[in-house]
Amino acid sequence: MNLRFRLLVAGLTALVFGTQAQPPSTANYKANDRFEQMGSMLPTPNTFRTASGAPGRDFFQNRADYDIKVELDDANQKIIGSETVTYYNNSPDELKYIWLQLDQNLFQKGSIGGITRTGSVNENGMTAAGLGALTATGGRAGRPNGPEREYGYNITAVKDKAGKPLKYTINQTMMRIDLPAPLKPGQNFVFGVDWNYLITEYYGRSGYEYFPKDGNYNYFIAHWFPRLAAYDDVSGWQHKQFLGQGEFTLIFGNYKVAITAPNDHIIAASGECQNYKQVLTPTQQQRLQKAANSKTPVIIVTQTEAEAAEKGKPTGKKTWIYKADNVRDFAFASSRKFIWDAMQTDVYGDGKKIWSMSFYPKEGNPLWEKYSTRAVEHTLKSYGNRTFKYPYPVAISCHGTPGGGMEYPMISFNGGRPEPDGTYSEAVKAGMIGVIIHEVGHNFFPMIVNSDERQWAWMDEGLNTFCQYLAEKEWDYNFPTRRGEPNQIVDYMKSDKSVLSPIMTSSENVISLGPNAYAKPATALNILRETVMGRELFDYAFKEYANRWAFKNPTPADFFRTMEDASGVDLDWFWKGWFYGVEAVDQDLVEVDWFTINTQNPEVEKELARAEAQARANTISKLRDAATKEQTVVAQDSTMKDFYNRYDPFAVTDADRQRYQAYLATLSDDER
Repeated sequence: MNLRFRLLVAGLTALVFGTQAQPPSTANYKANDRFEQMGSMLPTPNTFRTASGAPGRDFFQNRADYDIKVELDDANQKIIGSETVTYYNNSPDELKYIWLQLDQNLFQKGSIGGITRTGSVNENGMTAAGLGALTATGGRAGRPNGPEREYGYNITAVKDKAGKPLKYTINQTMMRIDLPAPLKPGQNFVFGVDWNYLITEYYGRSGYEYFPKDGNYNYFIAHWFPRLAAYDDVSGWQHKQFLGQGEFTLIFGNYKVAITAPNDHIIAASGECQNYKQVLTPTQQQRLQKAANSKTPVIIVTQTEAEAAEKGKPTGKKTWIYKADNVRDFAFASSRKFIWDAMQTDVYGDGKKIWSMSFYPKEGNPLWEKYSTRAVEHTLKSYGNRTFKYPYPVAISCHGTPGGGMEYPMISFNGGRPEPDGTYSEAVKAGMIGVIIHEVGHNFFPMIVNSDERQWAWMDEGLNTFCQYLAEKEWDYNFPTRRGEPNQIVDYMKSDKSVLSPIMTSSENVISLGPNAYAKPATALNILRETVMGRELFDYAFKEYANRWAFKNPTPADFFRTMEDASGVDLDWFWKGWFYGVEAVDQDLVEVDWFTINTQNPEVEKELARAEAQARANTISKLRDAATKEQTVVAQDSTMKDFYNRYDPFAVTDADRQRYQAYLATLSDDER
């Protein structure tokens, strides 16, 4: 033993035994608070929300029922509406006034949403500066007709049940109505609002898409009527301004909506249509009847019929009447370009049939006709098996613009568009199926488990992205998932802490909303399921949370507490690290560079690439899912396969061999 090593051992021995022999200094000792309980970080339990994470005995929710008449003015891209609202005060408080959301005021000149935006790129590929220009000036370049337009609500009447005017005040995207007398607990108040506004170009949540080749519009109409803001035990009135990024916090109610549009339009909406006999042709009604007993989609409006409508002109108007019960919002889509297919199936094998439907222009085919409605049905089945059975009678996927997606009760607007010649890449196909699963899945989070999206984006986006990840794997064992696996978020997680926000950050204050609110919480839940808790404990607790808070409005603490309460696993350390912090893990293998000679021989290099790809794909989830890979939709139904399901990217082609021989021909004997 050399002297240097003896000294090192002696020093370590003294350090170890010295530490054992002496009590820690109270001046220098600091407990490892990463593993302490969250304690006061969570709100104090009360009679509204319990320590177990369940609703308390005094939990309440106010509600609002709507009777709406609306006309879509296709010539002027305008909405004209009138609503009668019955608002129920189920809270223990007297209310002197009520607040309504006026989200279309985001697009007024000088709106707070426009003037506060900076130069970044959002999830839909639009720069924040571009969206700011849309909101600040009232439109973007390229509108096919007319001068610059004035956007935002034009409120023409606010009146009580007797028709007397009510005093109201508009503050940007919020409107306060002063009540004639305080609304006591258990009472309701009936009032009416008349309004109109000019529809914007589709900006990711709603609007129109114009097709210059045929001169027609597809309309995707959402946050289109004055809606009651939420009032609850946590925030009182939730009247944060709508700035465009944070979504909506709403309350449940029953809706009756009469939608008048040109008589050559096809309309899809939240809820069930009450008058198909008046708005559909006899042939379309027969097809719908056939779809009610079909396990595969039946086309109700064909592409040939839609193309004929594109070339024609309306001869009048039609009114479609919809009814939607116990929903927190209402949206609709309308166009003469729509192809429509549907099937009504027993999704859960309990005898209750649910409609799965898709509406899309010809620009969506061949992808949409083949995959959309099947993806809708699959989503209901996958999500329902891990949460609760879908309670509504219909779920609809509409093809919006080429990218992005947006959700509303029973209806969603989704991207994924082939090239004009009908060809498409694997990324476009997977992106379309993925976004349909994601947006239809939002029916569960937050349309039923009604979290506050404006404050806690992760509670709907993160939980939904996690369920999307599981549903994608149940669609196709080899589905190219983008979010959910830990290795997919490494680059974001090792970013400089100065550009990272904790998951527990308001949606309006997040840098990189996609990784923060979607990918990171989805990955966290996957790690809980596969590594920390195990699938059995996690799945039971997750389902318990979903059922406890179905048709109620949970907070983050309700989720954290329920997951621990139902599993018996202490997870405070996990919530603190993953959701409240941005610290890296304690141990990190920073980087390994592996160098090999590139032989240029495709027979060698493609096999190496195949082995590397397979090794990268062999995650814990993938290995465990192998046992059920033959139960996926694609494995059981060959019609759901296409070229990309059969294509082997690592197969050596004649072109590969020819390129290699051509390369060898350029080398001398010594170089070879």
